[in-house]
Amino acid sequence: MKRHCPICRKPTDSETNADFPFCSERCQLLDLGNWASEKYVISNPVFDESEEEDSRPSDPDDNDDNKGAHG
Repeated sequence: MKRHCPICRKPTDSETNADFPFCSERCQLLDLGNWASEKYVISNPVFDESEEEDSRPSDPDDNDDNKGAHG
């Protein structure tokens, strides 16, 4: 797969470059440093965790009334 390095925009190829999607270890470390110094942020959560817990269907095997009734 051919792409451009997200840091320096040089062409890079997944078949020939072990640092893919980066062109070099230097660009990998620059990217890591950007995350560590909080230059990159996720602005909003993709979903609200509290809503997910409320909408999750109950597991029929997780019912206390049915424990030990297999068999």
